[in-house]
Amino acid sequence: MAEQRALTTSAGTVRVVSTDRSDGDFAVSIEGPEFDRVRASIVEPSWTWVRQVHGADVVVASSAGDGAGATADAVVTAIPGVPIAVTTADCAPVVLVGTTAVGVAHAGWRGVMAGVIEATAHELRALGAEPMAAICGPCIQPAAYEFGSSALDEIEERLGAEVRSKTASGSPALDMTAAVAAACSAAGWPAPDRPRCTSRPEYFSHRTRGDVGRQTTVAWIEVSS
Repeated sequence: MAEQRALTTSAGTVRVVSTDRSDGDFAVSIEGPEFDRVRASIVEPSWTWVRQVHGADVVVASSAGDGAGATADAVVTAIPGVPIAVTTADCAPVVLVGTTAVGVAHAGWRGVMAGVIEATAHELRALGAEPMAAICGPCIQPAAYEFGSSALDEIEERLGAEVRSKTASGSPALDMTAAVAAACSAAGWPAPDRPRCTSRPEYFSHRTRGDVGRQTTVAWIEVSS
């Protein structure tokens, strides 16, 4: 069942939903009626979603569906009634909530190293937003995330020793949530709480089970009644 949160900002109530396997498959490869149906089951109208490439490009959405399908790894908006979303199956979906705008970022380790969280924060500030909160949706946790030592050294050098951890069997691991927290701090945003691990059976996980399905994290500013 989807996790739902609501935060009050000066722009209105920001709603954040992170789905799991029971809510359906949100992989962009299923474009068509099913693609639209699973999204409408969470929130209407049209979503701004992106074709993710583990980079740091950010779409600024000014209307519902604006920029949908663009090649990018984050979306921001200051417009009520504009759902913005990323999809994940182990990477971290990160929502940056600002005073007047909201952003979502697809933050795998490559994206975090590329600066996707800082780029999202930059675009939010360009929309006049100041930091309020960060939310991290379900992502892989270190107990299930064995990671190569050389790449881990590079990430530690950029983001700090907190990113280094161990798997359940004692192998080197990346703490993706700690990496996100460090990037949020660098961007001037509060660190998010630790989310559930996508190795759990209720989530799609490419690393743990080779799943091709995806969950989504979608955020929007409610339209005032």
